[in-house]
Amino acid sequence: MTSRSFSEKDLICPVICRYCLQRFWEKQGHKACPLCRRRVSKEPPLNLNLRNLCEAYQEERRLKSSIGDENVCSLHKEKLRLFCLDDQQAVCLVCRDSRKHTNHKFCPIDEALVDNKEKLQDLLNHLQEKLTKFEAFKQNLDKSAKHIKAQAQCTEKQIKEEFEKLHQLLHDEEVIRITALREEEKQKSQKMIDRIEETSKQIVYLTRTIRDIEEQMKAGDDSFLRVPMSQHGLSDPENVSETLIDVPKHLSNLKFTVLQKMQEYMKYTPVSLDPNTAHSNLVVSDDLTSVRFRDEEKLLPDNLERFDTRECVLASEGFDSGLHCWDVEVGDLTNWTFGVMTESDSCPWVLGYASGEYYAFITPEQSPPLAVKNKLQKIRVQLNYEKGKLSFTDPLNNTYIHTFTQKFTEKVFPWFGVRCDISPLLILPCNKSNQNTETLRHYL
Repeated sequence: MTSRSFSEKDLICPVICRYCLQRFWEKQGHKACPLCRRRVSKEPPLNLNLRNLCEAYQEERRLKSSIGDENVCSLHKEKLRLFCLDDQQAVCLVCRDSRKHTNHKFCPIDEALVDNKEKLQDLLNHLQEKLTKFEAFKQNLDKSAKHIKAQAQCTEKQIKEEFEKLHQLLHDEEVIRITALREEEKQKSQKMIDRIEETSKQIVYLTRTIRDIEEQMKAGDDSFLRVPMSQHGLSDPENVSETLIDVPKHLSNLKFTVLQKMQEYMKYTPVSLDPNTAHSNLVVSDDLTSVRFRDEEKLLPDNLERFDTRECVLASEGFDSGLHCWDVEVGDLTNWTFGVMTESDSCPWVLGYASGEYYAFITPEQSPPLAVKNKLQKIRVQLNYEKGKLSFTDPLNNTYIHTFTQKFTEKVFPWFGVRCDISPLLILPCNKSNQNTETLRHYL
């Protein structure tokens, strides 16, 4: 709606305001029309259009007054025509010549408005970019919060499942041992019952024989002389060994023995993967021992540890000393890489396979093909941190593949990459106490 400019002429009409009408009536002493002087008995009608017109006029005057005050110097009541570049404020011509602005630089206020508008636009663009970044950052934080909750629930479930397996193993072992104890109790109790019955029979026999002999002796005749003495020659009862429960067999080093037996069912994996570092196209198994590639990216938090340009994943723990060994099963995968990477992510040492060729490289540009006779199914990675050696061998054929020699100055992490969805790249379990020490000594 276009605004209208009002003048006092627009508001001059034969319509009187309520206040003036009331005063006129008080002065006259009765209600009468101010123009024709006729008496009236009813209340005068309201002119709403006039009221709205008055309010609009008053609002326009108020705005003009406000704008006028803003464009006038508060000190000298002069129009603000200049802009002080030193004090960054609008000034009048009197202000320019005052001591306060001595040797200051000025420009026309119109130019300052243009310059400030450009600066404000730049600031606005910058703030809008910041806002976009913060909104994206918050979205990632929200995603991370949900992921943390999902991780905690999943991990708790896995912990419970693993302990249920341990509880079941312990329960099974308890049942086996209690069953063995009860079987021993049953056998030895039966033997003892048999011996008790046999001994009781001998006691009855001896008691009866003694009574018969005593009666014959009391008879006073010579009948007892006819009883053969050899018939009453019973051997004395003898104790036998191992009649009691073999308590040591059931209790000796019970905890150690049970744990040792449980270790036969448990697998030790020298390297565990860290899913928080896995690229969004990789899926780490629940037991953290294998990684699989998939074409569809998974919605994951954009955390600092995660790889976003390479389809790879790091181990959860790194090495800064000692000898280390782990086996990797590649199977029929057609595109894979693995080795170690420094903590600062500055340099990986890896063995790779792609397009039917094997490569060993620190950078892909320096990767001439390796001469490998047999197709590799399982590869052993051997690290000697102090000597700066990283070796790859084929444990199935007991053949050497490649060795990197480099002085390590920081912690290194096992590194795994895969770009083929045929099967997972698998870190194999091993015997913790014996990781092919002879092979390590030979190649390292």
